[in-house]
Order: sequence, then structure tokens, then C-alpha cells
Amino acid sequence: MNVATTSLPDVLVLEPQIYQDERGFFFESFNEREWLVKTGQDYRFVQHNHSRSTGGVLRGLHYQIKKPQGKLVRVIAGEVFDVAVDIRRSSPCFGKWFGTVLSAENRRQMWIPPGFAHGFLVTSEMAEFLYLATDYYAPEHERCILWNDPALSIEWPLVAAPLLSAKDSQGKSMDEADFFD
Repeated sequence: MNVATTSLPDVLVLEPQIYQDERGFFFESFNEREWLVKTGQDYRFVQHNHSRSTGGVLRGLHYQIKKPQGKLVRVIAGEVFDVAVDIRRSSPCFGKWFGTVLSAENRRQMWIPPGFAHGFLVTSEMAEFLYLATDYYAPEHERCILWNDPALSIEWPLVAAPLLSAKDSQGKSMDEADFFD
């Protein structure tokens, strides 16, 4: 597994070693021992989520203000533009974002640590997205930052207005959002 740092030092992009031949391919999508050695992150994953979204769906920017979740994410069908936003007030990167393409083809994964908001835009006809999370979903602590807040200026690769849930269309601006210390 190759681990690449990003413009947000705590957000990582991981590329697995892929074994491929005429029969197909194999790779380890997660190996705790290698994860610890290569990333230095000592988190336990307690929940595994799987979503399917149609093209143009934008989910996020989500986080839990209490019981924050770190997320190791990847796409197993289709393609998304995946985004992490640092919302830790004490961070020198507070309010900054990083985005990258995750796809079934490139097999990349992204690590979004606790203290970050997360979202993605489906850029293919549909996408299936997997999340390994470090804490359980706690709806009473879930928060959402508005995906198009001008204070963030996220450069979403939109070709049309995104399809949003009611919750995501009513996200809070950075001026109104709850943050981590």
C-alpha cells in the first residue's frame, strides 16, 4: 500500500498493491498491521457502511460533533469526487478542503480523520461507496455544512445542479456551524 499525504496533512490517500492477471484482480482493501505501520493511525473501525447513489448526487458535508467518526472510504462501482474539510478550530488548516477522485478503476482510498467534514459528488452514472468508520452513527450529534458555502469555495466538478437530500440542502454555513476545538 502506498500512502500519500495531501494538502491537509492529516488526510491521506491510499493506493493498494493490486495483483492482476487474466483471471481478474486481488488486493487487500484493509490490513490492520499494514495500516498501523504505514499511516501511524491507531484507530479501530467499528462500523462498515455501503451507499449507492445515482449520478449528480452530492452527499455532505457531514460530521458528528460528539462521537466524531474517522472514515476510510473507497468506491467499488463508478466514480466520485470526494472532499474532506478541516473543521478543527485549533488546526492551521481550519476551513481548508481537499478533494480527489475515487473510483472503482483507480481503487484509491481516502482517510478522513475525526474533526473533518466529509462529502462526495457522484461523477459517473452511479456509484457505490464504502465507509469504514471509527465510531458508531449517532444521529443526535450529526451536523451538516452547506456544500456550496462561499467561505469554503469547494471546486466541485459539477455539470448541473446537484441532487441533494433535504438535510444536505439545509446545511449550515461556516458562520453558523459547530466546530471541534
